[in-house]
Amino acid sequence: MSDEREETLFHAPPLGEQERMIEAMLFASADPLSLREMAARMPHGSDPAEAVQLLRRRYEGRGVNVLRVGDAWAIRTAGDLGYLMQKETVEQRKLSRAAIETLAIIAYHQPVTRAEIEEIRGVSVSRGTVDQLIELGWARFGRRKMTPGRPVTYVVTQGFLDHFGLESARDLPGLKELREAGLLDNRAPQGLVPGPTGDDDDALDLMDMDDTDDMFED
Repeated sequence: MSDEREETLFHAPPLGEQERMIEAMLFASADPLSLREMAARMPHGSDPAEAVQLLRRRYEGRGVNVLRVGDAWAIRTAGDLGYLMQKETVEQRKLSRAAIETLAIIAYHQPVTRAEIEEIRGVSVSRGTVDQLIELGWARFGRRKMTPGRPVTYVVTQGFLDHFGLESARDLPGLKELREAGLLDNRAPQGLVPGPTGDDDDALDLMDMDDTDDMFED
């Protein structure tokens, strides 16, 4: 009874104040925050799910937006204004063609094993290639497959989705967009990157075309 009485002494702050709390946390955090992480920092009884939706609507059409990244949330520059930040956001690290193809296979076929990656590419995959993607924070180990040998699988990370402005892997572009961005040539291995919906024209741009030369090399 005493515990119930103590809980009633504290009331959740008004929704408008909860919205301000969410705004402060997302603004100050370099990484996306999950609802669980936000709830852990807010007063008892708060509803971060409702507050973040309120904040998301408030930022619609503004210079920055509240975006969902996987199972978390972040404040990011509006997509149509990304060119203003080009000098600050261009990633200087180079990826080899092998790394690009391996990353594409992981993104579209996850969870996928090393053997499956090699089967799709038609050539062996060096440990350094996968290690580079893991070090970059774009790929990580997934669950082991329930097959003989229990091979480890690979999946893309929330950082990968955040970097390319994707809410989930379902928003990945199709073959046409990847080729236009210079990420695939016209003779890519068969089955490398199937369109998410079976239609290459239904897709989002993976990255700004102007950034391609700075981010990747053939």
